[in-house]
Amino acid sequence: MIKNELAAQKFFPPLVALELTRIACEMPEKYGPSLCLWDCTELARELIRRNVVESISPQTVQRILNSHKLKPWKHHPWMNPTSHRDQEFIDRTKNICDIYTRSLQPYEIVLSVDEKTSLQPRFRTAETKPTMIKVPVRVEHEYKRDGALNLFAGINTRTGHVYGETFERKRQLEFIDFLQKVDGDVSDDIETIHIVCDNINIHSGKEVQKWLETHKRFTFHFTPKHCSWMNQIEQWFSILQRKRFTVTNFKSKKYPAEALMLFIDQWNEFAKPFNWKKRSFEKVLNKTEKNLKKAA
Repeated sequence: MIKNELAAQKFFPPLVALELTRIACEMPEKYGPSLCLWDCTELARELIRRNVVESISPQTVQRILNSHKLKPWKHHPWMNPTSHRDQEFIDRTKNICDIYTRSLQPYEIVLSVDEKTSLQPRFRTAETKPTMIKVPVRVEHEYKRDGALNLFAGINTRTGHVYGETFERKRQLEFIDFLQKVDGDVSDDIETIHIVCDNINIHSGKEVQKWLETHKRFTFHFTPKHCSWMNQIEQWFSILQRKRFTVTNFKSKKYPAEALMLFIDQWNEFAKPFNWKKRSFEKVLNKTEKNLKKAA
């Protein structure tokens, strides 16, 4: 028995700890309190309200919970592993795996496409100061807003080359304008441009479908629902966020638009593809197929 548990049970019998852990492992609303999560103070009050003990401090509650490695005040998002995992999920995942990993013909390329939205200029009221000996980069806390930009971007999954364009709005119209730019930038020798993206309206709406009727070299491949991790451009967006938007100090929307295009140009000078293999998909596919067989 660990030291914390001994200390917690010195004054309270094991049944108190048992009742506390039972309550902590349920959502608060089950017992009546209008709370979204438990904390030590509320758990102490609940034990007293239920006549488990006459009195108990939040600190003692925390010691008992620590001894059982419970922290009911913490949370993180998750998704039911069986949600949206049907035959369509398997088919789309296999298609994305194939388009990422198979050998391409000289006349085709694959672009992973999405939008990074609400990029704010955040004009600081004082200049950002560079690092000095034993002093980090200093960023003024106060800033002014000047709207936001949306970056439409696609990354060539075999070369790492990025195509990008900024817009003030995010609609089918802007997405079509981005596709027009890609169409103009990609060599005429390329007969098939595979586009990997999620199946939201701006990627699959009527206006986009109408545009595709006259641009036959574009072929769309939609990722499964709630699977943004399958879209390689998300990896590049995380790099962009870390390298260009961790510290922001732009005077207006004009400046981040220019900075984004410069970042893309400089990225393309040293572009390298992300190393995706079939094993990146094998675990999720095997688990989904196994669950579907059990349900059958």
